[in-house]
Amino acid sequence: MSNNVDLNNRPDYDQVIQDIADYVLNFKVESQEALDTARNCLMDTLGCGLLALRFPECTKHLGPIVQGTVVPNGARVPGTSLSLDPVKAAWDIGCIIRWLDYNDTWLAAEWGHPSDNLGGILAVADHLSQVRLSKGESPMTMREVLEAMVMAHEIQGVIALENSFNRVGLCHVLLVRVASVAVVTKMMGGDREQIMAAISQAWVDGSALRTYRHAPNAGSRKSWAAGDATSRAVRLADMSMRGEMGIPGVLTADQWGFYEVSFSKTNKDQAIKPEAQRKFSFSQDYGTYVMENVLFKISFPAEFHAQTAAEASVILHPQVKDRLAEIDKIVIRTHESAIRIISKSGPLANAADRDHCLQYMAAVPLAFGNLIAEHYEDDFHAANPIIDELRNKMEIVEDKRFTAEYLEADKRSIANAIQVFFKDGSSTEEVVVEYPVGHRRRREEGIPLLEQKFKNNLATRFPNRQSQAIFSLCKDQAALESTAVNRFMDLFVIA
Repeated sequence: MSNNVDLNNRPDYDQVIQDIADYVLNFKVESQEALDTARNCLMDTLGCGLLALRFPECTKHLGPIVQGTVVPNGARVPGTSLSLDPVKAAWDIGCIIRWLDYNDTWLAAEWGHPSDNLGGILAVADHLSQVRLSKGESPMTMREVLEAMVMAHEIQGVIALENSFNRVGLCHVLLVRVASVAVVTKMMGGDREQIMAAISQAWVDGSALRTYRHAPNAGSRKSWAAGDATSRAVRLADMSMRGEMGIPGVLTADQWGFYEVSFSKTNKDQAIKPEAQRKFSFSQDYGTYVMENVLFKISFPAEFHAQTAAEASVILHPQVKDRLAEIDKIVIRTHESAIRIISKSGPLANAADRDHCLQYMAAVPLAFGNLIAEHYEDDFHAANPIIDELRNKMEIVEDKRFTAEYLEADKRSIANAIQVFFKDGSSTEEVVVEYPVGHRRRREEGIPLLEQKFKNNLATRFPNRQSQAIFSLCKDQAALESTAVNRFMDLFVIA
């Protein structure tokens, strides 16, 4: 018999998959800090989605695939009159959440935005609640939504702590699909086998390439990719609930598994180097750590590695606003991840290109004193050549301490420092901002600002009475947790 045969001994599910399934099935969310943060995250995430509805490039993607489709017990898309099947509703909710790059962030070996998972969670919860009501059963409550958010945050964030997908060219939205599929399959009533099957399908889907997030290909796909991922999770969950079999060894299978195909570096001949083969590494169990430590984007709709740079630029604005033509150079000290992800020179082709450019996100507030979503649009950029003039004078320097403390568990700083030098030899002081206002270390300062951000975003879509009703409910932890999901979603409907 030839030795070149595959042994067909079907394995147990990979331990990574079993651990995720056991977590969503058995863990009890009892941390009040995590639940309170989840409530704030819910407000902020939905507010970001409402704000995105002002942009036609976003709204052109929304609605049923076939116009005029009527879905019984359809899931609603906040801020619209749409009622869709839960797969497309998850896509739409996820799209508006992520469009402006303004929702929460998690930074570790891998990056991402855990609230992207709300697209699938909210769509499934709304649909299931209406189905239950039609059968005379009790709907889901918002407490269940908050718990699902905590778990999805945790799955995505803990995997990201020590496992860098970006270094092998893969996009972090893969982790949205994995986290979403685990929690929504549980919400649908899945047992351990069904949840593991669904998770395995999410891994076997592989990953999108990161190229649409980076020069020279940065574009609007990065604004809907997470919606696509959480929507795919709902579809895979539905398939698993219908009895679709899983792929137990999807991660570890020789030659064909995720580790060998997607998570190992290759040489020029595409043969995997034995020393480069990798598997996931975990430094802690799943709990509530990620939600408790998540980063909120409060001040600026900007890629998170530039948040402190934008804050430093706002501080410097009064000193430079009347001397822009006199600037000789601008030195930005930053961390390695910011350099690798968002430092770029040359023409910026679109809004998505600009909100992933460190130099652009520092130049705008230096010149104008603020950075808002409209500042990325083509018309604003074209009307203000000073932005590119300032970009061309910027020097980006890595600070090794910033890089190290970015990854330290007790710090997780996202530091930037900016100093402006003038042609006459004078300069500003160097402004250093190590922790953005959305960091856990600045929660006391940040939450009132986050609440005001939510109020402002509500006002872009709803009349005052409706905005006040939503805000009052979201401020009250006990009242929100006891509210039926369908009643909560009713508040966000536009007739």
